[in-house]
Amino acid sequence: MNRYSKSFLYFICAVSAMGGLLFGYDWVVIGGAKPFYELYFGIGNAPVMQGLAMTTALIGCLAGAMVAGAAADRFGRKPLLMLSAVLFTVSAIGTGLFSDFTLFNIARFIGGIGIGVASALAPMYIAEVSPAEIRGRMVSLNQMTIVLGILSAQIVNMLLARDASVAESQAWNVEWGWRWMFWAETLPAALFLTMSFFIPESPVFVRMRNDKLAMKNANEECMNFTSLISHSSYRRVLLLGLFIAVFQQWCGTNVIFNYAQEIFTGAGYDVDGMFIDIVITGVANVAFTFVALYTIERWGRRTLMLIGAGGLGLIYLTLGTCYFFEVKGIVMVVLVVSAISVYAMTLGPVTWTLLAEIFPNRIRGLAMAVCTFALWVGCCTLTFSFPSMNASLGSYGSFWIYSAICMGAFVFLFKNCPETKGKSLEELEKELIKS
Repeated sequence: MNRYSKSFLYFICAVSAMGGLLFGYDWVVIGGAKPFYELYFGIGNAPVMQGLAMTTALIGCLAGAMVAGAAADRFGRKPLLMLSAVLFTVSAIGTGLFSDFTLFNIARFIGGIGIGVASALAPMYIAEVSPAEIRGRMVSLNQMTIVLGILSAQIVNMLLARDASVAESQAWNVEWGWRWMFWAETLPAALFLTMSFFIPESPVFVRMRNDKLAMKNANEECMNFTSLISHSSYRRVLLLGLFIAVFQQWCGTNVIFNYAQEIFTGAGYDVDGMFIDIVITGVANVAFTFVALYTIERWGRRTLMLIGAGGLGLIYLTLGTCYFFEVKGIVMVVLVVSAISVYAMTLGPVTWTLLAEIFPNRIRGLAMAVCTFALWVGCCTLTFSFPSMNASLGSYGSFWIYSAICMGAFVFLFKNCPETKGKSLEELEKELIKS
């Protein structure tokens, strides 16, 4: 594998991780825009339409993730990252521009394709260019940019949303505020596109392209799903990757970002207090992702995954109980921030690191795409189901279900999750893939 100077390595990893920043922004900005575009489009009392608006981008994620692996193995990692930047830009402009609900959702779908491509390619690209001793930290940089994107969206939403108690301000929010929340993404998307011209192609892809035998193997195994699932060792590691990917979503933390309005108003906060609380969760998300950068090479991936599953299980059990007894105020904010903090230092970054590490070179493109597709299926079903589940079971029932999922995942991970820190991708292939 090619070796780069440390400064250039940080540069190319930071540029590729900008896809994560746009991923985080595009994914969360809709949560702040939600109270206003729902009034604009007249879907405030239509749970199914609300779920559709929140889920359209996630459906795009599925499409993007589905094609990312095969396309990356055929055309390279760099062109796909550039494509995702173009899609983010088009989506940001279109989502804020359109006044028709159908066109609004089409623009969100385009942005979702960008998210799907970037989420599959960025961690894989970073893992392929990074040396083993700092690979976990470098891949976690992608998660850092995701949470920075999330925090950026939360801050932009708070700054743009005017005082809802003033009629004129509320009218501006409904007509223009939500549009500018989406348009603000255009600047970082254009910067990502520009900077992506200056990064090299992945050395793994270059080696596969230049070596005819390697490319032959890639065509047979990397781009053939049947070959992937028919090989028992590949199937075993793929199932592990699928579980990790889906669990990162169905642990429940991401509903806090997408449905912050319902969660914090249910805890007794008005709209203005809701935006402040959302930013608090974003700050905690960033702060504890920094903790992950420090601990992932010291504590290891397996330990952090177990801490995440067990910790969230206990927090959600407590949070659901507080909702059941109608606890209000700061206690609820503390519990929500605790959940975000645990997730940010464990399941958030470590999932992407493990997925980028556990697959051998010749199947990494396809396997990463399959797992990313499954991750977005998990995110899509989680996001779409929460309004109905919350309406029928209450917030307490929803968080008790997430608690049970986390406890079950703890048992599975304890039995099956390997430790990958400090090992080269080639060493991991020998350990995890048996002939």
